[in-house]
Amino acid sequence: MRDPSSPTVDLLVLFGLVHLCQRLGGAVGLGTAWFALATPVSRPWTLLTAVYAHASVGHLLANAVALSLVGLALERVTTRLRFHAFVFGTGTLAALAELLAGAILGTSVAVLGASGAVLALYGYVLAGNPITERVLGAVDIGRRGRAVLAVVAALVVTALTAGPGVALVAHFTGFGMGVVAGRAGVLRGSSRI
Repeated sequence: MRDPSSPTVDLLVLFGLVHLCQRLGGAVGLGTAWFALATPVSRPWTLLTAVYAHASVGHLLANAVALSLVGLALERVTTRLRFHAFVFGTGTLAALAELLAGAILGTSVAVLGASGAVLALYGYVLAGNPITERVLGAVDIGRRGRAVLAVVAALVVTALTAGPGVALVAHFTGFGMGVVAGRAGVLRGSSRI
């Protein structure tokens, strides 16, 4: 049986509760705008809710499954507080990157969902494990080569997750932040997964 203090389980419950609030809000005329982060940021609470809200049950389930696959393993090497702070921080920054890209391109964007944070967890696991370290250590590509490799990996992951209405900049940013965090070992201090 899982530890009742699992941060992954915490997030799954939070996703469900926020989705329930979205449904109840929809019944009384409060639409997705009350949960999604959009420009201008006239509803400051959406900096928090956007990470945990989802556009549909399918969106919620996709992020829940992806989170479960990586979260249950990764939570074993970190603290509950660090895990939650990492998910919130990377999710919020990924969403803000999506808004910034929209503003630069002159498009109105609203962002919600945990995929930026979930992809940050995947990037963390990819970059912060001993197998990756051994492979990169065997091939001397230098610091610049590693940076290019990280960008290429983020582009591949972004392309694999592409679809209509998907926040591609948030996916790229989340995965990239995860790679950097994994190399630095932020969830474990100085050690690796």
